[in-house]
Amino acid sequence: MYESLWNYPNSLFGDFERLRRELDDAFGVSGFPSSIRSVAAGSLPALNIGRTATSVEVYAFAPGLDASKIDVTLDRGVLRITGERASTVPPAERGKVNVYARERSAGRFTRAIALPDDVDPSHVKANYKDGVLQISVARREVAQPKRITVQ
Repeated sequence: MYESLWNYPNSLFGDFERLRRELDDAFGVSGFPSSIRSVAAGSLPALNIGRTATSVEVYAFAPGLDASKIDVTLDRGVLRITGERASTVPPAERGKVNVYARERSAGRFTRAIALPDDVDPSHVKANYKDGVLQISVARREVAQPKRITVQ
């Protein structure tokens, strides 16, 4: 519909974006969010969030986690996913191994998602299967679309 201002090659916004990328490359900075609604690259877990007529669906992609170590809470409209991914380097080898590249993060993580006001906190389901945590939060009955019969 509307083109992004980032796509124009000689626009002021495009120049600022190019300058930001060049400075990041020059100073070795990486992992900063690319926009106000993003998180740093490599944030764990990666999320997909959507809404149906009856629920808000959150998919967290976190392979290799123990489901018993994932904590999901909903408090005052904020869904919080907390957990920990164990390091791939065995504890006995941590002082002896030099790691040259690490693309899979390890350690504790927390992701917080602000949910719409029409969710029902008493109807939340979470399921972890094949590395994907699916959280379904039901929307209140009054917020769901109603079909009205025309007479």
